[in-house]
Amino acid sequence: MIDNFTEIIKLARVEEDSQLSKSTQTEQDQYEMNVRAANIVRAGESLMKLVSDLKQFLILNDFPSVNESISKNSHLYKQLQRECDEKLLALRDAMTVDLFELEDDYYSSPYK
Repeated sequence: MIDNFTEIIKLARVEEDSQLSKSTQTEQDQYEMNVRAANIVRAGESLMKLVSDLKQFLILNDFPSVNESISKNSHLYKQLQRECDEKLLALRDAMTVDLFELEDDYYSSPYK
C-alpha cells in the first residue's frame, strides 16, 4: 500500500520535458494512478479479510477462554444445585414433622 501511494505521489510531479506529448503523458499518468489506486484498494480489502480471519480464528480457537467460561458456568450451576437440594431437604424435613403430627392427631382422635 505504501509503495503504491509513494508512486502516486511521484506521479504528481512538476512537468518534465519528455519525448511524449502532454496529452499522452497525462493519459499514461492517469492510467498508472488508477492502477495503483486499485492496488491500494485491493491491498486494503486483503488486509481487512486477514483481520477478519484472525478474529474468527481467535474466537473459534480460544480454548483457554472457552474452557474458563465453561468451568465458571459449571461451578455456578453446581452451587445452584446444592442450594436447591438443601432447600428441598429442609422442605422434606418440615413436611415429615407436619405429617407425623397429623398422623398422631388422626390416630388418637376419638372420631376415627
